[in-house]
Amino acid sequence: MRSGSEEPVPLHEEFIYCCGAATHVLKCGPWKDLSKDESKNLPRLLFMIIPGNPGLAGYYRTFIQALYCGLNQQYPVWVVSHAGHCKPPSGMEMIEDTDIKELEDVFGLNGQVEHKLNFLKKNVSKDIKLVLIAHSIGCYITLEMMKRASELQRMAQSPQGKLMTPLLCRLRYALYMPVFLLSFLPEGLKASLVRFALRGMKTCDESSITTSINLFSVDCIANILYMASQEMMKVVERDSTTIKQNLKKLIFYYGTGDSWCPQHYYDEIKMDFPDGDIRLCEKGLRHAFVLDASREMAAMITDWLQDDLTKL
Repeated sequence: MRSGSEEPVPLHEEFIYCCGAATHVLKCGPWKDLSKDESKNLPRLLFMIIPGNPGLAGYYRTFIQALYCGLNQQYPVWVVSHAGHCKPPSGMEMIEDTDIKELEDVFGLNGQVEHKLNFLKKNVSKDIKLVLIAHSIGCYITLEMMKRASELQRMAQSPQGKLMTPLLCRLRYALYMPVFLLSFLPEGLKASLVRFALRGMKTCDESSITTSINLFSVDCIANILYMASQEMMKVVERDSTTIKQNLKKLIFYYGTGDSWCPQHYYDEIKMDFPDGDIRLCEKGLRHAFVLDASREMAAMITDWLQDDLTKL
């Protein structure tokens, strides 16, 4: 599998309602509609990215372009935002104006799982094979999708989780007023603040700068923090049963300096599943790889999948 062209490939961008919530979808590839069974031009395989939190599709822009090129532009690569994490364009509300309530709690963790399943049901033909690539809490969502269609790791017990749990579960409302006030700043000044916040990085993906401006929206930040508070409360143990049932379908990739998912989590799962494809990062990539290492991660994934793809 060659690395593909370095030139950016075109992206198809959509803002849609899924389960009644605003959803941002980015797509690489010429296939804009994969839901029609009768189409003769459907690809054999779709790569779909399940984001972490914040679940903003824009953070994965460079990643899906690099992955699409690494796959020789043979298969579509999509990323679907979490429900309500994107700032809708002008004229579109965060929640669809309808009398039908599709999900009781679409912005919560369980709702986000059902949101992804609903998206696939409505937008992807059942005849297309699917590769799910998940980041952070997206791994939990992916395992839940596989189980329905428990929890992956003990995030609340990780060092970063212990720090953030009280903030997210009890003090998150105090953040809304500062965000509300900052939302009135000009877009250029917002971008400057984001650049200042990320100034410690040697390189930073430009799409991360523009995407981070969404975090100045009170509605977006409220949904992001609400989902995060549920993560801290619900993701308390690894779902070993689902992992065991699907072990041959899974690849795990752990960081070496990840305070959200420390290395001893890797040691434990490696011990419990010695036959699993469980890898430890040797490149020093950060948990939020989309900020500065999207191309490196995409290149690794294409290498991992090369043998499997040749068998299609």
